[in-house]
Amino acid sequence: MTANLPDVTGYDPDSDAAQPEGSLEELIGRIEGEIHELQFPGFSLDDALNLGLLLVELGKERTLPIAIDITKGEQILFHVALPGATPDNGHWIRAKQRTAARYEVPSLLVGLRGRLRGGRIEDEGWFDETVYAAHGGSFPIYVTGVGAVATVTVSGLPQVQDHNLVVEALREVLQSAAADGAQ
Repeated sequence: MTANLPDVTGYDPDSDAAQPEGSLEELIGRIEGEIHELQFPGFSLDDALNLGLLLVELGKERTLPIAIDITKGEQILFHVALPGATPDNGHWIRAKQRTAARYEVPSLLVGLRGRLRGGRIEDEGWFDETVYAAHGGSFPIYVTGVGAVATVTVSGLPQVQDHNLVVEALREVLQSAAADGAQ
């Protein structure tokens, strides 16, 4: 099952095959742009609920076997598993969420930056894979002028698709809030 989102860069972190020249850097640049773009003026419990419910709606419309989580510090604000999600998705959510929270950037970006040196961050002795996962799907919730205040995480699809689904939902929530504020 796929999220039906295009991979505009052509870089696939799940593939061992040769990657298109410059595609890693292009994907990193795209994600860095998303960080700057996807900033909330504030983030409330209602915002967490709206974001979580939108991800549920998208997942159900597309019959995606995903689990969804929104966490602020140690507080779980939203958590659900859709049909087809497995208990393993809960493990991946926690590991990806810890990565995004620790580094305050999307979990996919942590893994991709590690590849710039020609390896994987997971191969570093200090990176504890029992606690962290440098795989796509967790994105910090950024508040303008404050920084990362929470994380939203999806697990169940290939990692770039998990990431893209989260970004799609963040964009839609922010655009909807901007449209409501303009009225």
